[in-house]
Amino acid sequence: MAEAETLETMQPNPAWDAASYEDAVATLGAADYTFKVWGGDWCGDCRRQLPDFAAALDAAGVADEHIEHYPVEKAGDGSKIGPLVDEYDIELIPTVVVEKDGDEVARFVEEEAVPIAVFLADQLS
Repeated sequence: MAEAETLETMQPNPAWDAASYEDAVATLGAADYTFKVWGGDWCGDCRRQLPDFAAALDAAGVADEHIEHYPVEKAGDGSKIGPLVDEYDIELIPTVVVEKDGDEVARFVEEEAVPIAVFLADQLS
């Protein structure tokens, strides 16, 4: 595989308060999950949500090798182009797919009423 790409938006938000999300942090770090993150540094939703999610993964002690970044661009027709977009049916960003032993166990797409970490933790518990 080529050198891993990174999303600037996946730099952890230093102001994020892990103590307010203890349950979510514990769940995200509870198993050997792989977090696949599709986003774009140009995307407002990504810039707003991904730094807090990255901080949650950091607080959960998720190792860098278990967090995969997939930078996405927008095509002229509005569709998304980038690594594994077709294979994972990525239409909206941010999208986070959680895998365990190669199987998808949770998915966050674009926006929910709760932060990404809380949404995924609810799916995983």
